[in-house]
Amino acid sequence: MTKIAVLGASGQIARLAEELLLKDDSNELVLFLRHPNKLDKSKIDEKREKIVIGDASRSDEVANAIKGVDIVYANLAGGNIEDQAKAVVKAMDDENAKRLIWISSLGVYDEVPGKFGEWNKNILGSYLTTYRAAADQITTSDLDYTVIRPAWLTNKDEIDYETTHGAHTPFKGTEVSRKSVASYINELVKNPTKDVRDNVGLNKPNTDGDKPAWY
Repeated sequence: MTKIAVLGASGQIARLAEELLLKDDSNELVLFLRHPNKLDKSKIDEKREKIVIGDASRSDEVANAIKGVDIVYANLAGGNIEDQAKAVVKAMDDENAKRLIWISSLGVYDEVPGKFGEWNKNILGSYLTTYRAAADQITTSDLDYTVIRPAWLTNKDEIDYETTHGAHTPFKGTEVSRKSVASYINELVKNPTKDVRDNVGLNKPNTDGDKPAWY
């Protein structure tokens, strides 16, 4: 059995990832979130999914959720994302948990080139500074992390992505489907030594441009 804690379990990518993870009968999930009413409890498999209510900026509450898990997948957001990152690192250290999958944002390392990079910076603004600070908490830890920086997200029903590796490697493309991000997360769970202590950009091939085509 592989036990995975999903922090921010009601997020759109998280719900898609949970669906994929549950296709493997050997996976069990701990769904950690502040507002359980955001989950459709009629679709929860009580034998393989456990709901834990808590605040991701409180390390004690995160620690309570991740006791005995093999992998922590953090799909967190908000203005206090740096505090959440600190809490996750502390909780994982306290619980001797090592493997972390952390969702960040493209552009936090000023790695998006050209006009798209300028557009992305103008649109996201201070969000990038905040998410960079959170990513720094993860990458300076001793955890076996994978930081994922997805391109602009779509709801297309497709799995089609490529990766760039390293925080300062120029980013490729402009968009990627949420389903593709969920698929990559599922691959990391299936292969927990894949892309360890790596900083990964995720995009749909051949979507280069000045901004996402759909925007």
